[in-house]
Amino acid sequence: MSQENYSKSLYQTLWNSADILRGKMDANEYKSYLLGLIFYKYLSDKLLHAVCENLEVEFVDLVQAQELFAESLEDAELREDLLDILQDELGYVLEANLTFTSLVSRVYTGDFQLEDLAQGFRDIEQSNEIFENLFEDIDLYSKKLGATPQKQNQVISEVMKELNEIQMELHEGDILGDAYEYLIGQFASDSGKKAGEFYTPQAVSQLMTQIVFMGRENQKGMSLYDPTMGSGSLLLNAKRYSNEAATVSYFGQEINTSTFNLARMNMMLHGVAIENQKLHVGDTLDADWPTSEPTNFDGVLMNPPYSQKWSADKGFLQDPRFSNFGVLAPKSKADFAFLLHGFYHLKHNGVMAIVLPHGVLFRGAAELKIRKHLLEEGAIDTVIGLPANIFFNTSIPTTIIILKKDRTSKDVLFIDASKEFEKAKNQNFMREAHIEKILEAYQKREDIEKFAHLASFEEIQENDFNLNIPRYVDTFEEEEVEPLSELVLKLEETEKEIAETREQLQEMMSQLVGTNPEAQAELDAFRERFLKM
Repeated sequence: MSQENYSKSLYQTLWNSADILRGKMDANEYKSYLLGLIFYKYLSDKLLHAVCENLEVEFVDLVQAQELFAESLEDAELREDLLDILQDELGYVLEANLTFTSLVSRVYTGDFQLEDLAQGFRDIEQSNEIFENLFEDIDLYSKKLGATPQKQNQVISEVMKELNEIQMELHEGDILGDAYEYLIGQFASDSGKKAGEFYTPQAVSQLMTQIVFMGRENQKGMSLYDPTMGSGSLLLNAKRYSNEAATVSYFGQEINTSTFNLARMNMMLHGVAIENQKLHVGDTLDADWPTSEPTNFDGVLMNPPYSQKWSADKGFLQDPRFSNFGVLAPKSKADFAFLLHGFYHLKHNGVMAIVLPHGVLFRGAAELKIRKHLLEEGAIDTVIGLPANIFFNTSIPTTIIILKKDRTSKDVLFIDASKEFEKAKNQNFMREAHIEKILEAYQKREDIEKFAHLASFEEIQENDFNLNIPRYVDTFEEEEVEPLSELVLKLEETEKEIAETREQLQEMMSQLVGTNPEAQAELDAFRERFLKM
């Protein structure tokens, strides 16, 4: 099977698995079951491959590898050495009867028990602090799976049978990780805001990541930071655009523990080495992180929650992230608080890309003061207006703001990409051609009619530091004036349609009869008025 066909087959299997749970609970809930089980199978299959490799037996299939593992653990002397090697190599270990392959074989014989799967989850979590609480969101005994233990057992069994079709050893590169991303995107689409809040559409992720990596594709040891990382998709795009992907370090923070666990799984499924992952669960605005080296990064990528409320406590005026600006983002809109947090953690020669609602470009009061300060520093490099309805959790148009610390100029490039999309039924999509057009304009940094404008600091100053894109990029299109002859033809056609419709109405009214003398008199009066119209 070709890699393309394998990918399609993999996507279909994942979709079929989701179908089993789709009617029982919201996508925001069943994602934990499905993504957790996929990850458990991934770890289990990886373990069986390692068993064959260490015992110098050619891998044929999972069933054969399972038999070899079970037999090896029956040998007391071999058991201890093999388990130690696996723990050292993989960072986790499972008993032979708890692998996904063993569990699913018992599904087919009717001997599977949920407690065995729960034990497997516990064993992985207790193997290493890296896996601590990784499966905590998977409630195998939830009433939503079924009212009885038997029904719960049956539903999980059905999902496991579907997932058993995935031959993880066939994947090349990031196919499995990409499939995982695909599924996360489907959850976001299915359940709107709840699931969408942790997912940045791939097109937007790709655009932002390419900008951050521009000219640094060959840099070794690149460090990336996303303090609102969600499922980690923004960070993971680095693997596509770095020629030294194995050396990239990923730093990310997420407030939601379920989503934090999702990002951890996502990193591992994309083959990111454990030592290159520095992920943290916490409130980005409430308490700064990281505070120990390294604290500044080559690239900062952010898609924070839009216009979220925060405390804006006066104590934050002493916080080094915000103290230089003299004011704080308003309580009702933390957009600039997130931006300043990310900017604080950017290296002097680094690049930051953040997605925010358009309001940050023109709102007044404290936000104007912060915006003015950034512009006077030359920190705002580029403003890119994105199309509306490309995010799962909002239909509003958004903007990508590019920030840098080492600029010698204070000019700002404005790109109006609001029309760069392909319309679909419920969602707009940016395609590769749209991204390429934006990137080309970003690199050229010059005026492009109705698309881009390089504004001087003086021009921005004249606009009172308002960065609303239409002030700088004129996209107005004059409507084509129709010839009078064509207008007359359209008018005649419209009058003809009105006459035909009027005739039809008269015919329908002539068939109406009042149910009593009063009603008939009222109907006759109405007909008379209609004929005079």
